[in-house]
Amino acid sequence: MDGRRILITGGLGFIGHHVVQRLERLGHECIITDTCTDYGIVPRAEIDYVMSQRRSLVRTDLVHTVDVSDAAGTDWLVRHYQPAIVIHTASFPRQKVVNTNPAAGSRVMSEGLLNLLEASRRHGVDRFVYLSSSMVYGDFADGVREYHDCRPQGQYGIMKLAGEWLVRDYTRQHGLEHVILRPSAVYGPRDVEDRVVSRFLIQAQRGEVLRVRGASESLDFTFVDDTAQGVVSASLGPGAANETYNITRGVGRTLLEAAQLAVTVAGSGSVVVDDRDSMYPSRGALNTDSARQAFDFFPTVDIEQGFQAYHEWLTDSVYWSKKAV
Repeated sequence: MDGRRILITGGLGFIGHHVVQRLERLGHECIITDTCTDYGIVPRAEIDYVMSQRRSLVRTDLVHTVDVSDAAGTDWLVRHYQPAIVIHTASFPRQKVVNTNPAAGSRVMSEGLLNLLEASRRHGVDRFVYLSSSMVYGDFADGVREYHDCRPQGQYGIMKLAGEWLVRDYTRQHGLEHVILRPSAVYGPRDVEDRVVSRFLIQAQRGEVLRVRGASESLDFTFVDDTAQGVVSASLGPGAANETYNITRGVGRTLLEAAQLAVTVAGSGSVVVDDRDSMYPSRGALNTDSARQAFDFFPTVDIEQGFQAYHEWLTDSVYWSKKAV
Protein backbone atom coordinates (compact mmCIF):
# COMPACT_ATOMS: atom_id res chain seq x y z
CA MET A 1 0.00 0.00 0.00
CA ASP A 2 1.31 3.45 -0.91
CA GLY A 3 1.90 5.82 1.97
CA ARG A 4 -0.95 8.21 2.74
CA ARG A 5 -1.02 11.63 4.35
CA ILE A 6 -2.84 11.31 7.67
CA LEU A 7 -3.79 13.98 10.22
CA ILE A 8 -3.90 12.80 13.82
CA THR A 9 -5.51 15.17 16.28
CA GLY A 10 -4.15 14.62 19.77
CA GLY A 11 -1.18 12.99 18.05
CA LEU A 12 1.07 13.51 21.08
CA GLY A 13 -1.59 12.18 23.43
CA PHE A 14 -1.40 8.82 25.17
CA ILE A 15 -3.13 6.80 22.45
CA GLY A 16 -2.30 9.26 19.67
CA HIS A 17 1.48 8.99 19.77
CA HIS A 18 1.32 5.19 19.70
CA VAL A 19 -0.90 5.47 16.60
CA VAL A 20 1.57 7.83 14.93
CA GLN A 21 4.47 5.44 15.62
CA ARG A 22 2.62 2.58 13.93
CA LEU A 23 1.59 4.66 10.95
CA GLU A 24 5.14 5.92 10.42
CA ARG A 25 6.52 2.39 10.53
CA LEU A 26 4.06 1.55 7.75
CA GLY A 27 5.37 4.41 5.61
CA HIS A 28 2.57 6.94 6.05
CA GLU A 29 3.13 10.69 6.38
CA CYS A 30 1.73 11.95 9.66
CA ILE A 31 0.63 15.46 10.58
CA ILE A 32 0.05 16.03 14.29
CA THR A 33 -1.88 18.67 16.15
CA ASP A 34 -1.83 18.64 19.94
CA THR A 35 -2.28 21.43 22.48
CA CYS A 36 -0.33 19.48 25.16
CA THR A 37 -2.96 20.51 27.68
CA ASP A 38 -2.84 19.55 31.35
CA TYR A 39 -6.70 19.58 31.47
CA GLY A 40 -6.43 21.76 34.56
CA ILE A 41 -5.76 18.78 36.85
CA VAL A 42 -2.50 17.07 35.78
CA PRO A 43 0.73 18.60 37.18
CA ARG A 44 2.51 20.62 34.50
CA ALA A 45 5.85 18.94 35.21
CA GLU A 46 4.27 15.54 34.60
CA ILE A 47 2.65 16.63 31.33
CA ASP A 48 5.89 18.18 30.12
CA TYR A 49 7.79 14.97 30.90
CA VAL A 50 5.42 12.56 29.15
CA MET A 51 5.05 14.92 26.19
CA SER A 52 8.82 15.07 25.72
CA GLN A 53 8.96 11.27 25.90
CA ARG A 54 6.18 10.90 23.33
CA ARG A 55 7.64 13.54 21.02
CA SER A 56 10.99 11.77 20.96
CA LEU A 57 9.37 8.62 19.57
CA VAL A 58 7.68 10.11 16.50
CA ARG A 59 9.63 11.11 13.40
CA THR A 60 7.43 13.75 11.83
CA ASP A 61 8.34 17.43 12.02
CA LEU A 62 4.79 18.39 11.07
CA VAL A 63 3.63 19.06 14.63
CA HIS A 64 1.17 21.87 15.37
CA THR A 65 -0.65 23.21 18.42
CA VAL A 66 -3.92 24.03 16.65
CA ASP A 67 -6.86 23.58 19.01
CA VAL A 68 -9.74 21.87 17.20
CA SER A 69 -12.16 24.21 18.98
CA ASP A 70 -10.60 26.97 16.83
CA ALA A 71 -12.63 26.72 13.62
CA ALA A 72 -10.30 28.87 11.51
CA GLY A 73 -7.17 27.07 12.68
CA THR A 74 -8.74 23.67 12.10
CA ASP A 75 -9.85 24.65 8.61
CA TRP A 76 -6.35 25.91 7.77
CA LEU A 77 -4.79 22.67 9.01
CA VAL A 78 -6.96 20.44 6.81
CA ARG A 79 -6.87 22.79 3.83
CA HIS A 80 -3.08 23.22 3.99
CA TYR A 81 -2.15 19.55 4.31
CA GLN A 82 -5.03 17.91 2.41
CA PRO A 83 -4.92 14.63 4.40
CA ALA A 84 -6.54 11.55 2.96
CA ILE A 85 -7.50 10.36 6.46
CA VAL A 86 -8.25 12.24 9.68
CA ILE A 87 -7.90 10.27 12.93
CA HIS A 88 -9.58 12.25 15.69
CA THR A 89 -8.15 11.23 19.06
CA ALA A 90 -8.12 14.74 20.62
CA SER A 91 -10.59 14.81 23.50
CA PHE A 92 -11.00 15.35 27.19
CA PRO A 93 -9.84 11.84 28.07
CA ARG A 94 -12.24 10.62 30.75
CA GLN A 95 -15.27 11.40 32.87
CA LYS A 96 -13.40 12.93 35.83
CA VAL A 97 -11.72 15.51 33.59
CA VAL A 98 -14.99 16.53 31.92
CA ASN A 99 -16.73 16.79 35.29
CA THR A 100 -14.03 19.21 36.45
CA ASN A 101 -14.62 21.56 33.51
CA PRO A 102 -17.69 20.61 31.48
CA ALA A 103 -17.69 23.79 29.39
CA ALA A 104 -14.10 23.22 28.23
CA GLY A 105 -14.92 19.56 27.62
CA SER A 106 -17.83 20.53 25.41
CA ARG A 107 -15.69 22.97 23.39
CA VAL A 108 -13.22 20.22 22.56
CA MET A 109 -15.52 17.18 22.33
CA SER A 110 -18.50 18.79 20.59
CA GLU A 111 -17.53 22.07 18.95
CA GLY A 112 -14.06 20.79 18.07
CA LEU A 113 -15.48 17.66 16.46
CA LEU A 114 -17.91 19.75 14.42
CA ASN A 115 -15.09 22.04 13.24
CA LEU A 116 -13.03 19.05 12.16
CA LEU A 117 -15.94 17.38 10.34
CA GLU A 118 -16.72 20.61 8.49
CA ALA A 119 -13.09 21.05 7.45
CA SER A 120 -12.94 17.41 6.34
CA ARG A 121 -16.09 17.82 4.26
CA ARG A 122 -14.90 21.04 2.64
CA HIS A 123 -11.43 19.83 1.76
CA GLY A 124 -12.04 16.34 0.44
CA VAL A 125 -10.93 14.02 3.27
CA ASP A 126 -11.52 10.41 2.26
CA ARG A 127 -12.09 8.90 5.69
CA PHE A 128 -12.82 10.29 9.17
CA VAL A 129 -11.90 8.07 12.14
CA TYR A 130 -13.50 8.98 15.47
CA LEU A 131 -12.31 7.61 18.80
CA SER A 132 -15.38 7.20 20.97
CA SER A 133 -15.48 5.18 24.21
CA SER A 134 -17.05 2.17 25.87
CA MET A 135 -18.60 4.72 28.25
CA VAL A 136 -21.34 5.28 25.65
CA TYR A 137 -22.95 2.01 26.73
CA GLY A 138 -23.50 3.01 30.36
CA ASP A 139 -24.02 -0.11 32.49
CA PHE A 140 -23.26 -3.29 30.59
CA ALA A 141 -22.40 -6.92 31.21
CA ASP A 142 -19.77 -9.05 29.46
CA GLY A 143 -20.13 -9.56 25.73
CA VAL A 144 -21.71 -6.23 24.80
CA ARG A 145 -21.95 -5.76 21.01
CA GLU A 146 -21.86 -2.55 19.02
CA TYR A 147 -25.60 -2.69 18.27
CA HIS A 148 -26.63 -2.82 21.94
CA ASP A 149 -28.53 0.13 23.38
CA CYS A 150 -26.34 3.02 24.53
CA ARG A 151 -27.39 4.63 27.80
CA PRO A 152 -24.40 6.69 28.91
CA GLN A 153 -24.13 8.02 32.45
CA GLY A 154 -22.35 11.33 32.85
CA GLN A 155 -21.31 14.11 30.52
CA TYR A 156 -18.27 12.34 29.07
CA GLY A 157 -20.21 9.34 27.76
CA ILE A 158 -23.08 11.56 26.61
CA MET A 159 -20.72 13.78 24.60
CA LYS A 160 -18.97 10.78 23.07
CA LEU A 161 -22.27 9.27 21.97
CA ALA A 162 -23.48 12.59 20.58
CA GLY A 163 -20.20 12.73 18.64
CA GLU A 164 -20.91 9.32 17.11
CA TRP A 165 -24.30 10.51 15.85
CA LEU A 166 -22.74 13.67 14.44
CA VAL A 167 -20.10 11.67 12.56
CA ARG A 168 -22.74 9.35 11.11
CA ASP A 169 -24.83 12.30 10.01
CA TYR A 170 -21.92 13.69 7.98
CA THR A 171 -21.83 10.38 6.14
CA ARG A 172 -25.59 10.56 5.57
CA GLN A 173 -25.57 14.16 4.38
CA HIS A 174 -22.20 14.53 2.67
CA GLY A 175 -20.87 11.04 1.97
CA LEU A 176 -17.87 11.53 4.30
CA GLU A 177 -16.68 7.98 4.98
CA HIS A 178 -16.25 7.26 8.67
CA VAL A 179 -15.10 4.68 11.19
CA ILE A 180 -16.15 4.87 14.86
CA LEU A 181 -14.04 3.08 17.47
CA ARG A 182 -14.86 2.28 21.11
CA PRO A 183 -11.80 1.52 23.26
CA SER A 184 -11.90 0.75 26.99
CA ALA A 185 -9.63 1.23 30.02
CA VAL A 186 -6.47 1.80 27.97
CA TYR A 187 -3.20 1.72 29.91
CA GLY A 188 0.54 1.48 29.33
CA PRO A 189 3.84 3.37 29.15
CA ARG A 190 3.89 7.16 28.88
CA ASP A 191 0.47 7.68 30.41
CA VAL A 192 -0.22 10.21 33.18
CA GLU A 193 -0.84 9.17 36.79
CA ASP A 194 -4.49 10.20 36.90
CA ARG A 195 -5.95 6.98 35.49
CA VAL A 196 -6.85 3.78 37.29
CA VAL A 197 -3.99 1.47 36.20
CA SER A 198 -1.40 4.25 36.42
CA ARG A 199 -2.61 5.19 39.87
CA PHE A 200 -2.57 1.59 41.11
CA LEU A 201 0.96 0.89 39.86
CA ILE A 202 2.45 4.16 41.09
CA GLN A 203 0.78 3.86 44.49
CA ALA A 204 2.04 0.29 44.77
CA GLN A 205 5.59 1.38 43.91
CA ARG A 206 5.37 3.95 46.71
CA GLY A 207 4.16 1.31 49.16
CA GLU A 208 0.83 3.08 49.57
CA VAL A 209 -2.70 1.80 50.07
CA LEU A 210 -4.63 1.12 46.86
CA ARG A 211 -8.32 1.86 47.33
CA VAL A 212 -10.66 -0.25 45.18
CA ARG A 213 -14.14 1.19 44.63
CA GLY A 214 -16.17 -2.01 44.47
CA ALA A 215 -14.60 -5.48 44.70
CA SER A 216 -16.68 -6.94 41.86
CA GLU A 217 -16.52 -3.95 39.51
CA SER A 218 -14.67 -4.90 36.33
CA LEU A 219 -13.13 -3.28 33.27
CA ASP A 220 -11.93 -4.48 29.89
CA PHE A 221 -8.31 -3.36 30.48
CA THR A 222 -6.57 -2.89 27.12
CA PHE A 223 -2.84 -2.41 26.62
CA VAL A 224 -2.15 0.69 24.56
CA ASP A 225 -0.24 -1.19 21.83
CA ASP A 226 -3.32 -3.30 21.18
CA THR A 227 -5.50 -0.19 21.06
CA ALA A 228 -3.12 1.50 18.61
CA GLN A 229 -3.10 -1.59 16.40
CA GLY A 230 -6.88 -1.47 16.30
CA VAL A 231 -6.96 2.23 15.43
CA VAL A 232 -4.41 1.87 12.63
CA SER A 233 -5.97 -1.27 11.15
CA ALA A 234 -9.44 0.28 11.20
CA SER A 235 -8.17 3.53 9.70
CA LEU A 236 -6.54 1.78 6.76
CA GLY A 237 -8.82 -1.22 6.26
CA PRO A 238 -11.30 -0.88 3.38
CA GLY A 239 -13.74 -3.24 5.07
CA ALA A 240 -14.13 -1.00 8.10
CA ALA A 241 -15.96 1.82 6.33
CA ASN A 242 -19.06 3.40 7.89
CA GLU A 243 -19.27 1.06 10.86
CA THR A 244 -18.70 1.14 14.63
CA TYR A 245 -16.29 -1.22 16.40
CA ASN A 246 -15.25 -2.22 19.91
CA ILE A 247 -11.44 -2.35 20.08
CA THR A 248 -10.59 -3.83 23.48
CA ARG A 249 -8.84 -6.88 24.91
CA GLY A 250 -12.24 -8.54 25.18
CA VAL A 251 -11.59 -9.85 28.71
CA GLY A 252 -13.15 -8.41 31.86
CA ARG A 253 -10.97 -8.22 34.99
CA THR A 254 -12.10 -6.84 38.33
CA LEU A 255 -10.66 -3.71 39.87
CA LEU A 256 -9.68 -5.86 42.84
CA GLU A 257 -7.70 -8.19 40.57
CA ALA A 258 -5.98 -5.19 39.00
CA ALA A 259 -5.03 -3.69 42.35
CA GLN A 260 -3.73 -7.00 43.68
CA LEU A 261 -1.70 -7.54 40.53
CA ALA A 262 -0.19 -4.03 40.84
CA VAL A 263 0.93 -4.87 44.37
CA THR A 264 2.41 -8.16 43.19
CA VAL A 265 4.26 -6.57 40.28
CA ALA A 266 5.62 -3.69 42.37
CA GLY A 267 6.45 -5.87 45.36
CA SER A 268 4.91 -3.37 47.77
CA GLY A 269 1.68 -1.67 48.70
CA SER A 270 -1.61 -2.98 50.08
CA VAL A 271 -5.26 -3.06 48.99
CA VAL A 272 -8.41 -1.81 50.70
CA VAL A 273 -11.90 -2.31 49.25
CA ASP A 274 -14.47 0.48 49.49
CA ASP A 275 -18.03 0.78 48.19
CA ARG A 276 -18.41 1.16 44.40
CA ASP A 277 -18.43 4.65 42.95
CA SER A 278 -22.04 5.31 41.93
CA MET A 279 -20.91 8.11 39.60
CA TYR A 280 -19.56 5.53 37.15
CA PRO A 281 -21.40 2.76 35.29
CA SER A 282 -20.75 -0.91 35.94
CA ARG A 283 -18.91 -2.37 33.00
CA GLY A 284 -17.47 -5.66 31.78
CA ALA A 285 -15.83 -7.14 28.68
CA LEU A 286 -16.75 -6.00 25.18
CA ASN A 287 -17.29 -8.31 22.22
CA THR A 288 -14.72 -7.59 19.48
CA ASP A 289 -15.87 -10.06 16.82
CA SER A 290 -16.82 -7.29 14.38
CA ALA A 291 -13.35 -5.76 14.51
CA ARG A 292 -11.71 -9.15 14.09
CA GLN A 293 -13.76 -9.85 10.98
CA ALA A 294 -13.52 -6.37 9.41
CA PHE A 295 -9.83 -5.57 9.88
CA ASP A 296 -8.10 -8.47 11.63
CA PHE A 297 -8.04 -6.93 15.09
CA PHE A 298 -6.30 -9.43 17.36
CA PRO A 299 -5.27 -7.98 20.74
CA THR A 300 -2.70 -10.12 22.54
CA VAL A 301 -1.67 -8.49 25.83
CA ASP A 302 -3.30 -9.64 29.08
CA ILE A 303 -2.92 -7.50 32.20
CA GLU A 304 -0.24 -9.79 33.64
CA GLN A 305 2.09 -8.88 30.75
CA GLY A 306 0.81 -5.33 30.32
CA PHE A 307 1.18 -4.36 33.98
CA GLN A 308 4.72 -5.76 33.99
CA ALA A 309 5.67 -3.76 30.89
CA TYR A 310 4.18 -0.58 32.35
CA HIS A 311 5.89 -1.17 35.71
CA GLU A 312 9.25 -1.58 33.98
CA TRP A 313 8.77 1.71 32.14
CA LEU A 314 7.86 3.48 35.38
CA THR A 315 10.90 1.99 37.13
CA ASP A 316 13.24 3.13 34.34
CA SER A 317 11.64 6.57 34.05
CA VAL A 318 13.70 9.49 35.30
CA TYR A 319 10.57 11.32 36.39
CA TRP A 320 8.73 8.44 38.07
CA SER A 321 11.78 6.87 39.72
CA LYS A 322 12.10 10.11 41.72
CA LYS A 323 8.39 10.16 42.51
CA ALA A 324 8.28 6.56 43.71
CA VAL A 325 10.03 7.34 47.00
